[in-house]
Amino acid sequence: MTNPHGTSFAGRVGWGTRPAVVVVDLVRAYTEPDGPFFLGGEDPETPGRVLGACAALVGAARPGAVPVVWTVVRYAPDLADAAFFATKVPALACFAEGADGGWGELALAAAADDALLAKQHASAFAGTSLAASLRSRGVDTVVVAGVSTSGCVRATATDALAAGFRPIVVDEACGDRTAALHRQNLADLDAKYADVVDLSDALTALATFSVLEA
Repeated sequence: MTNPHGTSFAGRVGWGTRPAVVVVDLVRAYTEPDGPFFLGGEDPETPGRVLGACAALVGAARPGAVPVVWTVVRYAPDLADAAFFATKVPALACFAEGADGGWGELALAAAADDALLAKQHASAFAGTSLAASLRSRGVDTVVVAGVSTSGCVRATATDALAAGFRPIVVDEACGDRTAALHRQNLADLDAKYADVVDLSDALTALATFSVLEA
């Protein structure tokens, strides 16, 4: 992205030597028309764009054994572990154990050697083993994709920076309930917390790691 902030913001963290792809909460609740968090209310093309871009990212990661982590939200049947998050967002009840609809199922198929991480908060790092798991594999760069841009993607990227990783957020591989929310949050992330990159740039970078790792 271009830097509209001069030298005060939007420095670049760049790519390190060992990336991982973290696909945040890309589940049926966001991608199917009847889903409680359906992304296509304003723009019907959004779910397909995000699905296609995430599939391309994951596909580019696999040849070089770049780790892939899928996150999902899971709660106890009584939502006791959701705390005030479910108070603010009552529709999160769709992710409770035993809830109807299967809305928490992944919208893309994970490979057998991918990691599946269950979380209860917006950030994939909050209250989970993600940081420790990534460090144990030597990861220094977290490529963030998924949904929603203003919520769990933003929180994950921000916490990745705080945990000492290089956050890379892929524009086309993220989505939100409106285009304005998507663009505004990407702009703010790029200014202060992460490098926001185009899908083509991310695929090129991952292919480079594939050559190095193969």
